[in-house]
Amino acid sequence: MNPQASTAATSTATTTNKKVWVDGQLLPADEAKVSVFDHGLLYGDGVFEGIRIYNGRILKLATHLKRLYAGAELIDLKIRQDIDELTAATHETVKANGLANGYIRLVVTRGGGTLGLNPYLCDKSVTFIIADTIKLYPQEMYDHGMAIITAKTRRRPADCIPPQVKSLNYLNNIMAKIEAIRAKVSEALMLNHRGNVAECTGDNIFMVCDGVLITPPLSAGILPGITRGIVIDLARDAGVEVRETDFTLDELYAADECFLTGTAAEAIPVTKIDDKTIGDGQPGPISLRLIEAYRALVTNAAPED
Repeated sequence: MNPQASTAATSTATTTNKKVWVDGQLLPADEAKVSVFDHGLLYGDGVFEGIRIYNGRILKLATHLKRLYAGAELIDLKIRQDIDELTAATHETVKANGLANGYIRLVVTRGGGTLGLNPYLCDKSVTFIIADTIKLYPQEMYDHGMAIITAKTRRRPADCIPPQVKSLNYLNNIMAKIEAIRAKVSEALMLNHRGNVAECTGDNIFMVCDGVLITPPLSAGILPGITRGIVIDLARDAGVEVRETDFTLDELYAADECFLTGTAAEAIPVTKIDDKTIGDGQPGPISLRLIEAYRALVTNAAPED
């Protein structure tokens, strides 16, 4: 086993009794397959969503599915199921796997085609849904904060691939993740082509300066994260001023507080970036208040819309 793999997300190690939904069928996990000619495999041609389950409720399922369909439309990918069918299929998959809390990976690929790039030669899209458990970071990081680095790998420009497309091609993020693993930290911050802060390999980023919550705008080339949106709403409800604006790495170094958000990561404080301590080196009060508000929301009554 690669000793550097300890920073990676973990899920259940066995597929025994696991069920995967594939185009209308619930199959044993070891029988759920796609073709080696599938353009999702050959070219990363497809879209996906990662979705959380809390106390039997699927957090923001409707919002995730709307983003899935919007991303598919942007790459001219026809999803064979309508949104109501995928809503029912997602609930069916969660129930079949007996999960009250967990993580869903919903994937749509272009489907089987030729060895050429032409997507219109693919027969039909393939949709599959996995429901399992996941733990991205150890609890001590949620309690005391985590250290991250700034990757040399830049976030690809928004005019190359629209950032709102949650594409199967994650090589840009993976290259930055490799940098984090080699630096023995769990996450890497990516700058955009203008040198401004964009996002991390799998998480959106927030900083707090003089009581104001600041996060990069969508124009910075970031994914419009579902958890990001929830936290922005929670902050405004709590009377915290929120600004979506560009900022530099030096401005981030000088922040009072910092934290990350993401479906898998949830909300987690950052106390060190590169060799710079953020604030006093402890999770800040506004970060902790918003993280607690997020936890209360998803624990008590995770909204499915």
